[in-house]
Amino acid sequence: MGPLEGLRVVELAGLAPAPFGCMVLADLGASVVRVDRVRGGSAVPGDLLGRGRRSVGVDLRRPEGAEVVLRLVESADVLVEGFRPGVTERLGLGPARCLARNPGLIYGRMTGWGQTGPLASAAGHDIDYIAVAGALEPIGRAGAPPTVPLNLLGDFGGGGLLLAMGVLAALYERSRSGRGQVVDAAMVDGAALLTTFVHSMASSGAWPGGRGGNLLDGGAPFYDVYEASDGGFVAIGALEEKFYADLVALLDLPPDLPDRNDPSTWPHLRTLIAAAVATRPRDEWAALAAGRDACLAPVLTPREAPSHPHNQARSTFVDIAGIPQPAPAPRFARTPAAVPAPPPRQGEHTAEVLAEAGYAEAEVDALRAAGVVA
Repeated sequence: MGPLEGLRVVELAGLAPAPFGCMVLADLGASVVRVDRVRGGSAVPGDLLGRGRRSVGVDLRRPEGAEVVLRLVESADVLVEGFRPGVTERLGLGPARCLARNPGLIYGRMTGWGQTGPLASAAGHDIDYIAVAGALEPIGRAGAPPTVPLNLLGDFGGGGLLLAMGVLAALYERSRSGRGQVVDAAMVDGAALLTTFVHSMASSGAWPGGRGGNLLDGGAPFYDVYEASDGGFVAIGALEEKFYADLVALLDLPPDLPDRNDPSTWPHLRTLIAAAVATRPRDEWAALAAGRDACLAPVLTPREAPSHPHNQARSTFVDIAGIPQPAPAPRFARTPAAVPAPPPRQGEHTAEVLAEAGYAEAEVDALRAAGVVA
């Protein structure tokens, strides 16, 4: 069931980063109970980020609802919330109250700006957090505005994954101290952390700056994306000399190429590579590159990726309730993760989970009749 089997997590339902972090924990074997709103609206129906959970419906705006969550917290290892700072405190579910009920609890907080700082209470989304973190400006073509990189850098890479890592680190520390603590995971912090390599290159003079003019931002013609004859694209990442030599042979480029180490020659070299790639369709290039070290790969759509032979061989994607989606990762030799269950219906497991928390059937019926749970 995965290396986290036996870990108990209570998740206060939200959107994107916190659910993704909890999805990672659930994928790796943790038992995650998601607390949804009684009247719906706290989770996207069928949202794949909600896979592998059980769901209880609780009205958190009522003291009786907060008490239900506190009962769940008493036997949990982790609580995760993704509200703005101060919201759970107003609901009666802040860290102080939860840790009073369970001193060993790891209380994970997922926000955009963090729990402190002048922007802590400000509204924002992924694009705002990565902008302030310095992660957005370098992405894009020279002479053009920064390119919006989906919401992968803030919400997921710098958000949900950072949260999951922080929770696991706190659990490791608890194994020695026996004490819980609060994990303040902020997307602005995580997105900044992801730019460490850019700062490293800049400090060594290998990243002179200027969007779209550097080694790894599409400035170098041997590290870029090119259109094939059928309108598809191939990604070329021939950074090392030996891989570049294989690329030159694959594309049948002329022998008198300009010096690739001289950035002033990059525009001309890019024209030559683009013209060569435009002579064949995407998948033909992929087939020709198979077995070679030219570092050329087809640019696949999310729908195409599950059918790629490498992804199929590794079971990188799984089918859950008829929907192809990424499989749990990473992989473990002794404790492999199971295929996750589909996302639950909101409140689907209310009676089951409350019974496990010690509620009698009559108590659950009374809470349901009062609209506290559903």
